[in-house]
Amino acid sequence: MAGYLWKRTLFALVTIFVALTVNFVLFRVLPGDAVTRVSRVPNASPELRAALEAQFGLDKPLWEQYLRYLEQLGHGNLGVSFTTRQPVLDNLMEAFGNTLPMVATGTVIAIVLGIAVGVYGAVRRNTVGDHLSTGIAVAFYAFPTQFLGMMLLILFAGVLPSVGMADPFAVALSPGEQFLDVVRHMTLPTLTLVLTLYAENALIVRSAMLETLGEDYILTARAKGLSRRRIIWAYALRNAALPTITQVALSLGAVVSGSILVEVIFSWPGIGRALYDAVLQRDYPMLQGGFLAITVTVVILNYLADLLYFRLDPRVGQ
Repeated sequence: MAGYLWKRTLFALVTIFVALTVNFVLFRVLPGDAVTRVSRVPNASPELRAALEAQFGLDKPLWEQYLRYLEQLGHGNLGVSFTTRQPVLDNLMEAFGNTLPMVATGTVIAIVLGIAVGVYGAVRRNTVGDHLSTGIAVAFYAFPTQFLGMMLLILFAGVLPSVGMADPFAVALSPGEQFLDVVRHMTLPTLTLVLTLYAENALIVRSAMLETLGEDYILTARAKGLSRRRIIWAYALRNAALPTITQVALSLGAVVSGSILVEVIFSWPGIGRALYDAVLQRDYPMLQGGFLAITVTVVILNYLADLLYFRLDPRVGQ
């Protein structure tokens, strides 16, 4: 266990270092910079451009900018937003606080629903219920996120709130009514995430369960007289959980970046919408901090998934 843990930890740290290096280089090779727009403003003098470049540290050599970038990261400083003039970390924390309830709710529902549908399809293989549930999952898996969001927006815009996180006049309501107002605003974006994520979970669980149900130890468990429910949930599902855990870990990390489309469609003030606005404003520190946060989240979640692998199946570390 110690050797496996050491190797996975080292791999995760190296991946994070490579990711933050690529993240730094990426935003330096893109055309334009933080003062590009300013230089196009009428009467903007070269002195103004030089002053802004000095203010943002863009007049330094690339290697010096990189060392300063690593130094600031070591102090937990992701820089200052070009647009809001506020620390990027504060902006990201505020946006992430808005994203978390919607993403967490949608992801948990999608995982539970996907596992239930996948297990049902595997146990009822080649029945009408299996074909129907699998066909629906394939259909939702094929639909782009933005298409599902737009369809829900068209169908339910007159019934449920479709813009923002809360009614601007909700401040006059009681705390309980404010909470219900947020839940109503969160329904459509959450449902979009559920429909997007549950389908792939269901298909992966069904495939893994079908493979596991054909193993010899399942036949042995049946011969010993164990109940069907115990065989399915205690033996088959546990051994089919490894690919499911991989998918869940990837979806938990990628759902933050994938929620960009959902948040833009429904004007949800989360991290996805913040990154979208940063692209339009060429706010490179905000983009750099946001992409780094997403990358680190994905790496950490996959690291935790690797540890869970070993817990479920010690053969993984051999």
